[in-house]
Amino acid sequence: MTTRLRIDRLGARGDGVADTEAGPVYVPFALPGELATVAVEGDRGTLIAVVETSAGRVEPACRHFGECGGCALQHLDTPAYLAWKRDKLVAALASRGLDAEVGETVACEPAARRRAVFSVRRTAQEQLFGYNRAATHHLVSVEECPILVPRIPASLAVLRELAALVCATDKAFRVAVGDTESGLDVAVSGAGKTGEKARRAAADFAIRQGIARLSLDGEVLIAPRPPQITVGGAVVSPPVGGFLQAVPAIEAAIAARVVSHLGKGKVKRVADLFCGVGTFALRLAERAEILAVENDAAALTALDRGFRHAGGLKRITTEKRDLFRRPLTTKELNGFDAVVFDPPRAGAEAQARQLAMSDVPRIAAVSCNPATLVRDLRILVDGGYRVVEATPFDQFLWSPHVEAVALLEKPVKKRR
Repeated sequence: MTTRLRIDRLGARGDGVADTEAGPVYVPFALPGELATVAVEGDRGTLIAVVETSAGRVEPACRHFGECGGCALQHLDTPAYLAWKRDKLVAALASRGLDAEVGETVACEPAARRRAVFSVRRTAQEQLFGYNRAATHHLVSVEECPILVPRIPASLAVLRELAALVCATDKAFRVAVGDTESGLDVAVSGAGKTGEKARRAAADFAIRQGIARLSLDGEVLIAPRPPQITVGGAVVSPPVGGFLQAVPAIEAAIAARVVSHLGKGKVKRVADLFCGVGTFALRLAERAEILAVENDAAALTALDRGFRHAGGLKRITTEKRDLFRRPLTTKELNGFDAVVFDPPRAGAEAQARQLAMSDVPRIAAVSCNPATLVRDLRILVDGGYRVVEATPFDQFLWSPHVEAVALLEKPVKKRR
């Protein structure tokens, strides 16, 4: 059915939402206030035409916007876009009855994201290399991507050739690319059983093209210049497939907020939980001794090597531990002056329950998922903590996702 709808608001995924008598209809790429012609099927709508245009509508930055599923909100002007991201955090906090001062969204510039995962599939006619259309398995080849640091889009032809050399399947596979100070770190997975001749050809091609490291299903084929990134005052070589914060400038802004909060007063020992390669540990070690806990052994090895080659840092002790199954206990936590945790999207519920019963004076909670963040904050607040402030960070430009940092304190009278 095709009809005209007035768009009332933006939904959680960035779709325009028209509140109708039959219920909400979600219309991708429509904006609040617009009158639109929409093809409706159930609660989903396809935008046919905008009859009355929002003052907040702008020209998208990318030719693939609307076809590629990577971005949802390139058509919304920056002030409204940043306010919407802040509102997502405000709403999440309110859903758990949490009262906190929420800062303005810390903005991210285009051409700043240092990692991307491309999908690849070979057909009888061509090789498709790009991103999936939103909520589908339909692959859209891309020629540009304005959210990425320039070196990655500039290397698309090289990446396509590498993918073609290793491809031994008619199924879709992945090419993950990270921009490092030594060059591009390329990790291919799921390309099938690549033969030895093809592996050698890919390795030789990668060397000629200046690729820093090429790996295939976790195995390093070549690494003429091991990938390196700077974290605080240390240099780290991230493991194959390891997690890195998407935007270095946003990582630095988040870390500055965390270090400022946790470094108040006389701080001797800090625990960095879900520490990865040391985003916070290597910066906090300029002020205090650190226990860095993570279940990824390769990430801990990278952190430890970076620490040992850096100068002027206090001791960092690493521990491999599954914090979902075996969180630090209240007794262990009470030996620390501050704690930071930055878990995956699932959050840190088990660890938050132990923290809630602890006497740790200050906590910084970092999350890419406001829903699990506020769940964990509710646990901490029920244990006597106070959320001093919460700040959204636009780590994921033009997407519906938002990073957030919450800073907490436990008053002396609440400690056991």
